[in-house]
Amino acid sequence: MTDTTRAEPAGSAKRTTRDLTRAAVSGWLGTAMEFMDFQLYSLAAAIVFNKIFFPDVSPAIGLIAAMATYGVGYVARLAGAVYFGRMGDRIGRKKVLYLTILLMGASTTLIGALPTYATIGILAPVLLVVLRLVQGFGAGAEIAGATVMLAEYAPAKRRGLISSLVSLGTNSGTLAASGLWAILLAVLSEEQLLSWGWRLPFLLSFALMIFAVWLRGNLKESPVFEERADVVDGVAMSREEVESALDKASLEEKREGVLEAGIRQRKGKAFFLSLGLRFGQAGNSGLIQTFLVGYIATNLDAGRAVPTDAILYGSLLGFVTVPLVGLLGDRFGRRPMYVALTLLTMVLAFPMMLLITSGNTAALMLGMVLALNIGVLGLFSLESVTMAELFGSRTRFTQLALSKEIGGILATAVGPVIAASLTAVTGSWWPIAAMLVVYSLITLTSALLAPETRGRDLVRLEDAA
Repeated sequence: MTDTTRAEPAGSAKRTTRDLTRAAVSGWLGTAMEFMDFQLYSLAAAIVFNKIFFPDVSPAIGLIAAMATYGVGYVARLAGAVYFGRMGDRIGRKKVLYLTILLMGASTTLIGALPTYATIGILAPVLLVVLRLVQGFGAGAEIAGATVMLAEYAPAKRRGLISSLVSLGTNSGTLAASGLWAILLAVLSEEQLLSWGWRLPFLLSFALMIFAVWLRGNLKESPVFEERADVVDGVAMSREEVESALDKASLEEKREGVLEAGIRQRKGKAFFLSLGLRFGQAGNSGLIQTFLVGYIATNLDAGRAVPTDAILYGSLLGFVTVPLVGLLGDRFGRRPMYVALTLLTMVLAFPMMLLITSGNTAALMLGMVLALNIGVLGLFSLESVTMAELFGSRTRFTQLALSKEIGGILATAVGPVIAASLTAVTGSWWPIAAMLVVYSLITLTSALLAPETRGRDLVRLEDAA
């Protein structure tokens, strides 16, 4: 039976509701795979890699080496953002998303098939680093590509809600990876885990990769990319080709001035606004999901299970928070929601930290769940659609990928180090709350300086700012 129901298009290229559903599932699945792959690796690096890939050094040095292999992936992410971002703007979103999911899935599966140090010596950790670099290279553009594809597919009135599926994918992937490792640790002995059990999560990801590759192979190109004024036969014209085309009056009339606006606009403002929007969410995430887990376990003597469980419960609540924020953003606009969430985080920063450090387990859980959902997941839901709407279609993929990766590296990597230093010097928790306020203030300022983007025509080549 033919599906004749139409999804409201961003441009005049028509897509059915079935096409939209396939794009939504593809975006969610790709993001889930990205975060599952990285969570699988981070847990393996912390639990077993120091013993099976770096056994000839002390346990402490082995752990540092294992975590270093985790860190190189973030360097590769930035390179992937540049390479695949430009490719996505030039030849289309679909082809890039197909390549990124293939790179991520293949490298993750091959990690599970690697020989250990006991088998091939130093070559084992070398191959591990190579696969980690390939994995990060593909992941650098995955979340940006999924964000762009969903935003460009979605009906304008439901763009925030549908784009929030990218944020839900992060929750799904993290929970899946954590669940797999929890099962392994519960049912296998240490000997079984070190000999073959650690391979299972990586090898099982192969089935998910096959489904994702099939799904994206059958996905239609973004309707926005097809409607771009500088796209000819499915490939975007270079800047020189566009400038040459502008000299032809017939083409300029046909494009109704859109080409000229897109090619001659001054670049940069939208990118820095996007960085600011990213900074609050990524910075808060580094503090809440990374630093606070260790701080609670070591400084508050609560045990690692308590903050980990709090993150788990907060992530589960996020399956409600994320689409709700997306829906409210569609109803009231992106700026009002950014203002509400950042102000709420700033007002509640010190009260939430008082709950977390109260010594009461229930209060600690409540503080962590609130902080995660208001200061991280809610902002992530808004970020997914707002950053896509800020950029013009000519360079949307590249600018979005770079702002996500650069903002994430600066805020997430540096934040926990600063927090650890300040709490050590002061002997108190208040610097953590102060940093939550500062990060949120950066995002609030960026939101106030940015234009309202709800309902923007995403086919336009120029940035919104």
